[in-house]
Amino acid sequence: MSVETSMLIIAFITAVILGFIVIPLLKKLKVGQIERDDGPQSHLKKQGTPTMGGIIIIISMILVVTGIYIFLSQQGQNETANRLIPLLILTIGFGAIGFIDDFKKLVLKNTKGLKPSYKMLGLLLISVIYVIYLIEGLHIGTDTYIPILKIYINIPIYFYIPFAIIVMLATTNAINLTDGIDGLSSSVSAIIITALTIIGMTAGMKEISIFGSIVIGSILGFLMFNLHPAKVFMGDTGSLLLGGVVSAIALYLKMPILLIIIALIPVLETLSVMIQVIYFKKTGKRFFKMAPLHHHFELGGWKESKVVIVFSLATLALCMIGLKII
Repeated sequence: MSVETSMLIIAFITAVILGFIVIPLLKKLKVGQIERDDGPQSHLKKQGTPTMGGIIIIISMILVVTGIYIFLSQQGQNETANRLIPLLILTIGFGAIGFIDDFKKLVLKNTKGLKPSYKMLGLLLISVIYVIYLIEGLHIGTDTYIPILKIYINIPIYFYIPFAIIVMLATTNAINLTDGIDGLSSSVSAIIITALTIIGMTAGMKEISIFGSIVIGSILGFLMFNLHPAKVFMGDTGSLLLGGVVSAIALYLKMPILLIIIALIPVLETLSVMIQVIYFKKTGKRFFKMAPLHHHFELGGWKESKVVIVFSLATLALCMIGLKII
């Protein structure tokens, strides 16, 4: 059994065990979901469902990454082991910002949560640190792969740094907007990260294949409790974390442009919100029944499970196309 497979299984089991521990604690703390009155009426029954479940994914990743770090270090694979830590720190950083937002909303009962400006500042700082780490710490350069053309282009560093930061912020926001239906964001993210992990394996990047496998296992374990009808929601704790992971791995692989293809569903979710806002300001009417896009289909008569299946299958097909054209 490969180390990647072992890590995936261990992370899955760890997340499942954590689910049985964390969910009752969230219920005890009364950390419940707050549903919008103007949203799909079917969502009102979810009121009070435990959220902040993203901590299940974070804790699982911390435990398993720490374990494999110790193991690899003992085996003399120090370089691979050391490269796992910045990826983990980035994940914890993005998840921590989401956790603070969730904590203020759900525990401290501050309905506004973390101020958007503070949230963006936090995400920006972590993104800047990570991009600098890639350039100055790993010296991976600023060359970026162009799918279909199958070539690398060298982007001047003064363009690359803001470009990479925008990729991280945009991806995080897109994954966050995709979170709104039982199992949707976690399913779509797991498929996208699987595609990126396969690319890492093909390229011989052990740190990416191991880290990606751990993330996938942790998400799948969380999904056992997040599929419809969800027993727990990930909250911003989980969605910001996953957005950070997707963008971080894509930049590490020098393939951020590939996200336009394999992460098209989150991209469309973001565009639907932008179109809705602009159209409403111009006409006073709504372009979609409701944004983000998944709610439009819900209000159009689709059941949550159908939206998740269709969006997940679409993501799977897009990832297969993405793997084919690189």
